[in-house]
Amino acid sequence: MLNIQDLRAAYGASEVLHGIDFKVEPGEIVAIMGRNGMGKTTLMKTLMGIVPEKSGTITVSDTPVTGLKSHQRVARGIAYVPQGRMIFSAMTVQENVETGLTVTGQKTVPEEIYELFPVLLEMKNRRGGNLSGGQQQQLAIARALASNPKVLLLDEPTEGIQPSIIREMARTLRQIRDNKGLSIVVSEQVLSFALDVADRVVVIENGNFVHDSPRAGIDEAKVSKFLSV
Repeated sequence: MLNIQDLRAAYGASEVLHGIDFKVEPGEIVAIMGRNGMGKTTLMKTLMGIVPEKSGTITVSDTPVTGLKSHQRVARGIAYVPQGRMIFSAMTVQENVETGLTVTGQKTVPEEIYELFPVLLEMKNRRGGNLSGGQQQQLAIARALASNPKVLLLDEPTEGIQPSIIREMARTLRQIRDNKGLSIVVSEQVLSFALDVADRVVVIENGNFVHDSPRAGIDEAKVSKFLSV
């Protein structure tokens, strides 16, 4: 569903991603783990077209998206929940979710999105800025799902969220995968969440993938060592 070959990205003359190769199967959830500054967010932004590729290719369901602008990638099936959520705080919950519909041609939010996030249905006329951190994260995911993606990217979704909400989020992401057959890529520092949600865990270190393991056979101590400062 997502195929990345020899992906390189840089800020000016400073290369941050050094020839990454990566595949995500249909319906697979992959957690990309690493300490701050190791390249997780740069990878997400490069996949989304916010940071341009220096070289390499990105395809979504056999459709090349390399070199396309962000909105064109959304139209081809990539959705992105950025770090810090970036919801529109002055707009209502419903208006926030509706912004995700622009590439689909639909005018109304599909009921299945509110079924996944019942709290958003209760609060659909409330301003996004009045929601808790966990509710804002649900809103950001709902907005991304409104574009009817094939691949969902989430950058540090557990940041600043209480543990009970984190567990609920893991359940919801698995439900989204099961219901819609989506491929999901999550960048994360919390190993317990990654093990809860992902089929596969990949570790990034200094812009290279240094460890790739299915959840079932993961060496937790080894991964923890990569994550420790």
